[in-house]
Amino acid sequence: MNLEQIAKNDHARWQELAQEARQRIETRLFIDGAWVDALDGGRFATVDPSSGETLAEMSAGTEKDIDRAVSAARKAFRSGCWSGMAPRDRMAVLYRFADLVARHTEELAVLETLDMGKPISDVINVDVPLVCETIRFMAECIDKVDGAVTNTAPDAMHLILREPLGVVGAITPWNYPMLMASWKFAPALAAGNCVVLKPAEQSPLTSTRLAELFMEAGGPAGVFNVVNGIGEVAGQALALHNDVAKITFTGSTAVGKLMLQYAGQSNMKHVGLECGGKSPQIFMSDLPDLDRAVEAAYCGIYENMGEVCNAGSRLLVERPIYDEFVERFVSEGQHAYRPGQPLDPETSMGPLVTKADQQRVLGMIEAGKAEGARLAFGGDAPQALEPGAFVNPTLFADVNNGMTIAQQEIFGPVACVIPFDGVDDAIRIANDTIYGLAASVWTRDIDKAMHMVRAVESGILWVNTFDAGDYTQPFGGYKQSGNARDKCIDSFKSYTQTKSAWIQLSRP
Repeated sequence: MNLEQIAKNDHARWQELAQEARQRIETRLFIDGAWVDALDGGRFATVDPSSGETLAEMSAGTEKDIDRAVSAARKAFRSGCWSGMAPRDRMAVLYRFADLVARHTEELAVLETLDMGKPISDVINVDVPLVCETIRFMAECIDKVDGAVTNTAPDAMHLILREPLGVVGAITPWNYPMLMASWKFAPALAAGNCVVLKPAEQSPLTSTRLAELFMEAGGPAGVFNVVNGIGEVAGQALALHNDVAKITFTGSTAVGKLMLQYAGQSNMKHVGLECGGKSPQIFMSDLPDLDRAVEAAYCGIYENMGEVCNAGSRLLVERPIYDEFVERFVSEGQHAYRPGQPLDPETSMGPLVTKADQQRVLGMIEAGKAEGARLAFGGDAPQALEPGAFVNPTLFADVNNGMTIAQQEIFGPVACVIPFDGVDDAIRIANDTIYGLAASVWTRDIDKAMHMVRAVESGILWVNTFDAGDYTQPFGGYKQSGNARDKCIDSFKSYTQTKSAWIQLSRP
């Protein structure tokens, strides 16, 4: 079934598919090409955040399960069954893998929506296609990234080889369970590594299915392993394991710092971090199109329920257009995203991932009101959708950048509008944060735009757009937003290391 046919499914059809999916949820771990129970027999619940109902009791991996997964991965790596495979053959496996993911769009989409509440239309139109694109892009890199032969004296030859690291441990978040996982496992696998994936315990359902599809595509056993479990147990064990050559992590800044500590406490493994954000969108009074700018503002914070690392949560607006900007945002943005049942194709905003996250976000909203920000709309949970973890789209105006809601990552559908006076003031406010993941600047003045491109401290900066790009664009941040660069050829390279081979020759 192709995407066009899948997109014709109505709410009743998706509910039917969801009921079928619930009956065949795989709860075990996937290690060395086989389904296995956790050695200690522990379990944890994964919950449908739209209803609060438990979907399944998943096997909870511990240090023992991480050790056997890493052992399987290390054995597979050393055997050369994957790292020693001819580059074009490895490419072929990954291309087949991407094709299988696309073929199973319906199944994967239902699991993703049930598990973390993402609207089904978003999963089938955005997430699954981008997972396939990620795998294919990284496959294309396999025979495009090469080493070097340097220019030496006639009696020597110097080769710089690029080799895989070995076993890569990947710890991934719940906001984009499949996509963020693919940003880790696809380049790691393409580079010839073996992978142990620990998905977020809030959304584990699709990861083991992806590993199974990799095997179906021809991937050898032990190359792609998945251990579900609690972060403080399984995730910590993976980051501390001495046979893991790299840990790649997307999640909170606080846990990212722990990853660095664990690397130092163990084997000084490579660490790639993509952490939090508090991204500013800077709207100058000379911006080219106010309607398009306002649309980018509310889409940039309300997409995916605001559960986005680079969400444009701080809207910096120059005073001459401030009142009109806020007025248009209230008029257009208030009803652009309406919370609803995520299996309904008409729904544009699902629940937050857990009830605890709902309460945390509502608490942040109360903090904003207490600190004097003006609540323009929202600020509550839709009563008709209880007991789901929903929060209505929310806008605060007249925010000071020192307020809690302007400094802390909310990770929910809460936008903050902050007035500023001139370029220097905008740069000062934009950079007044511990984060530096992304930013945007809206102006018709190219000199002003280029000045701000250089002055704003962020790993990604868009001009007159937001959250645009392709797989030539590195994704990653400055400061406490982390040090990794995902979704690009540099990501592929980050899962390799160079070896210098100096060969002494006899003079002719």
